[in-house]
Amino acid sequence: MRALVYHGPAHTSWDTVPDPAIEEATDAIVRVDATTVCGTDLHILRGDLPEVKPGTVLGHEAVGEVLEVGDEVHLLRPGDQVIVSSVSACGQCRACRDAMYGQCGGGGGWILGSLINGTQAELVRVPFADHSTIRRPSDLPLNDAVLLAEFLPTAYEVGVRNGHVGPGDTVVVVGAGPVGLATVVVARLYSPRRIIVADLAGARLETAARVGADLAESPGKMIADLSEGPGADVVVEASGDPDGFVLCTRAVRAGGHIANIGAHGQPVTLHLESLWRKNVTISTGQVDTSSTPWLLDLMRFGRLPVSPLVTHTFGLDRMEEAYEVFARGPATGALKVVLRRE
Repeated sequence: MRALVYHGPAHTSWDTVPDPAIEEATDAIVRVDATTVCGTDLHILRGDLPEVKPGTVLGHEAVGEVLEVGDEVHLLRPGDQVIVSSVSACGQCRACRDAMYGQCGGGGGWILGSLINGTQAELVRVPFADHSTIRRPSDLPLNDAVLLAEFLPTAYEVGVRNGHVGPGDTVVVVGAGPVGLATVVVARLYSPRRIIVADLAGARLETAARVGADLAESPGKMIADLSEGPGADVVVEASGDPDGFVLCTRAVRAGGHIANIGAHGQPVTLHLESLWRKNVTISTGQVDTSSTPWLLDLMRFGRLPVSPLVTHTFGLDRMEEAYEVFARGPATGALKVVLRRE
């Protein structure tokens, strides 16, 4: 098969590699019909995640058809259409019993495209397949379905839910990249008083306004007004930039929440000298994808208008071009890119 292989920082190639095979009785082999490029993949290419070894097939989000299952897979059979979760769950350990699949202690967690070969390929081996996939309804388009593998659960679980967004809240989202914009869409389900988005890219601020932000502007005056006034009830850090996190600490009100979504590849300063009196809660998190079934139902019934966030679609064999377009998102207009089998 063909796959995108990581050869070390800043070096990947679309190579011919052996087809995956069943290695454990709980495995399934899935033909990849759609996958995506994630911001975490860019962190890997920058060398921020040294646990990803050269020779690894990248990618951790996919939708496809089950081709083969192991003897201990009971909920799937060949021919099933599935969403492959970015997080693999053994289903047996304490974390999995608490639906904290991202912390799986039984050999799962975020391993696809990290510790084992991932989804940016024609075929993928899915560990713990019964617990790491969900059926794709026939009326759910591929481009929408693949957003449920990680993208939307991250915005909801790590941003909106961890931040305790509620009715009447002022919510600030720092970073209008794909997951920040998805956070705006999901947060609106909770009837906040207003949603404010801060970013440096004008085009992304325009998109933020289109998907539901009440105010979208560069940080500057908006953050100053919040820090000098009552502040925001919930601030979601979705930029992955150290300065973005500092902005969050300035914008949050006393007793408020900062929910960190952004993947930080370098140290971030925590200004306790200004925070220690504010009674602020800061949350971080690895997505669990436990919310995927609920989000899927919302999407099917038109409550999650996220289709416009898919800005580019490529064939699988254009993987390297897709990476380049996605990496230069502020210049190319790329938000979420989807790669599909042709």
